[in-house]
Amino acid sequence: MTKKGAGYSSVDDALGIDRGADPTTTLPPREGSRDFPGVEAAGGSGRGVSGSGATLTPVNPRYKWVALSNITLGTLMVFINQSIVLIALPAIFNGIHLDPLTPSNTGYMLWMLMGFMVVLAVLVVTLGRVGDMYGRVRMYNAGFAVFTVFSILLSVTWMFGTAGAVWLIVMRIGQGVGGAMLFSNSSAIITDAFPQDQRGLALGINNVAAIAGAFIGLVLGGVLAPVDWHLVFLVSVPVGVFGTVWAYKKLVDRGVRTPSPIDWWGNATFGVGLILVLIGLTYGLLPYHGHTMGWGSPYVLAEISVGLALLVIFAVVENHVEHPMFRMKLFRIRAFAAGNFASGLASLSRGGLMFMLIIWLQGIWLPLHGYSFNQTPLWAGIYMLPLTAGFLASGPLSGYWADRYGARPFATGGLVLVAVTFLLIETIPVDFNYWVFALLLFLNSVGMGLFIAPNQTGIMNSLPPGQRGAGAGMAATFTSSAQVLSIGIFFTLMILGLAASLPNALYSGLVAQGVSHSVALKASHLPPVGSLFAAFLGINPIQALLGPEALRHMGATQAGYITGRSFFPHLISGPFGDGLKEAFDFAAVACLLGAFASLMRGGKYHYEEASESTEPTVVEPADSVDA
Repeated sequence: MTKKGAGYSSVDDALGIDRGADPTTTLPPREGSRDFPGVEAAGGSGRGVSGSGATLTPVNPRYKWVALSNITLGTLMVFINQSIVLIALPAIFNGIHLDPLTPSNTGYMLWMLMGFMVVLAVLVVTLGRVGDMYGRVRMYNAGFAVFTVFSILLSVTWMFGTAGAVWLIVMRIGQGVGGAMLFSNSSAIITDAFPQDQRGLALGINNVAAIAGAFIGLVLGGVLAPVDWHLVFLVSVPVGVFGTVWAYKKLVDRGVRTPSPIDWWGNATFGVGLILVLIGLTYGLLPYHGHTMGWGSPYVLAEISVGLALLVIFAVVENHVEHPMFRMKLFRIRAFAAGNFASGLASLSRGGLMFMLIIWLQGIWLPLHGYSFNQTPLWAGIYMLPLTAGFLASGPLSGYWADRYGARPFATGGLVLVAVTFLLIETIPVDFNYWVFALLLFLNSVGMGLFIAPNQTGIMNSLPPGQRGAGAGMAATFTSSAQVLSIGIFFTLMILGLAASLPNALYSGLVAQGVSHSVALKASHLPPVGSLFAAFLGINPIQALLGPEALRHMGATQAGYITGRSFFPHLISGPFGDGLKEAFDFAAVACLLGAFASLMRGGKYHYEEASESTEPTVVEPADSVDA
């Protein structure tokens, strides 16, 4: 049931909001009030309101759909570009004449994969807060332009070797900045545009675009990269130009602004702390001084430890500064806190899923079913389409139902369904029947679709109008950071599973095929991460492990067999299945914990605003305020 009147007390007390003598007042916080000093309603083309001279004018009832259409386009573009390089990496590295499997080059490959996600995770809170202060639409419009500029710079790459890799990584980071400007303000703009009884449907459509974009990017990368790898980045340019012009012409700020000084200490401690943690997680995946992985590296341990310490300092700072980047007291809102914890745990379960499925398909299943290794990247994306279909089926519907019945039943039930599908996927053989596999992927994505839209709706409905940007940014940080952490955990569990049994299986299999003991022993002692990355890139892992010199000393028939489509997949199936079970057990537990957090969110709740009780209106500025 929607909370009104005296029902505000729990949230208002948590945030220190003083609504005056009348507890039913639903006006946005007053300018200069002690809870959110300097709050201003926003209107027009992103300009603020100076208070007394503001007038209310009707808003075109179609505006909300215009806003949703533009923001969905931006969201789709961001998430297509987040995943499009996953399948296109072999073509990109071939294009710049760099071998990503050479140990000295593996870091470049990791940053091409992770750099975009790291930037997205780090900046969304800061940029969401800046949107609260200076206008969400203004930040969103700038994000479209920034994203487009860096897409152009990526598409005109002319350098080769390490210089080309560094250029691509830096431009991808710049593209990530534009993506963060878009993503951090999108949910808040939708929430501002739609009445509370339609937000679930709107956020559901937008969330479907985000998830679908991630999988569309896989197929699009597989189609474009063989033609010309530059097209992988160029494809965003016309969309970005159109979206930028459209957003500038049509979007208006309908939220409230909270002008205040920038919280430099909060931004610094949060940004540096999260960057260090995520860098540590990234480099922890690489071998270190003879160890299978880098978690024992003093550099990795120092980065993670210092990063966590800075995040603790951030929490302390935010509770003591006058104008914090993020109000920690928002976590006293039950729906907001529970929704974010559930979202983070759900992201832990699914962040590494795509990587595991790609490796499973490209490294084992597709070669066993007649596909050459260089064909597997495109077909892996195609065979994973049931994941997109499930989101498309359940995302908008779950958002619509959440508007009527609240987020808790759908978000909680969705995560329970996802946990069950993870456990069921463990039971199928590594060389599976595709229709069983496709059905389980479809159900997995149906469950996640049931969770994401209602959960995001519950989070956004719980926020005061002047804190929607920062609140949405914090929610996005939970999601993005957990996805990076999930990749680290999934890879770690998989590599530990492989390290336990792959060396013996690899040594015995190579010796049985006539490979010399010394060559087989050397190949079997190489870190398993090399085999995983080779499979992920659609490169025959045996060719990468043995190298061209060893293959030249074999007979043509012998070399052809061990580098063929069946030798390595049969060899790795058992060890891979062991690692996959560990990873999916972890994912199922994370989902069940997320379901419990979702269950604790309470009933249906909305933080009311005056504009929701009447026809949609927007405050038009009488005097502009310099932002």
